[in-house]
Amino acid sequence: QVQLVESGGGSVQAGGSLRLSCAASGRTFSSYAMGWFRQAPGKEREFVAAIGGSGGMTHYADSVKGRFAIARDNAKNTVYLQMNSLKPEDTAVYYCAGDRTWSAFHSINVHYWGQGTQVTVSS
Repeated sequence: QVQLVESGGGSVQAGGSLRLSCAASGRTFSSYAMGWFRQAPGKEREFVAAIGGSGGMTHYADSVKGRFAIARDNAKNTVYLQMNSLKPEDTAVYYCAGDRTWSAFHSINVHYWGQGTQVTVSS
């Protein structure tokens, strides 16, 4: 069982930055691919970014490439999402997610989810 707890959400003006953190429980964190999804009001949950267990492999949604960066610290059981050049359309609840399988991040069929953290970007 893996528990995920996000932090770092908040409100920011367009062009600003935020860093989300996700702390994971368990002793096998490095064996899990980790990632972030988001869900805006009235929209389906969508993939944002993912990172492999060792941190050597990353993947981003086209909408955030060049602006967001995912990283992990396996010694701290934590994954991060650095969000720069934020836009109003980035406003959503951001969810941390984990799965033993990298391919799970091609859909939303990821095994473990955090409770979500709100990010609001004003114009």
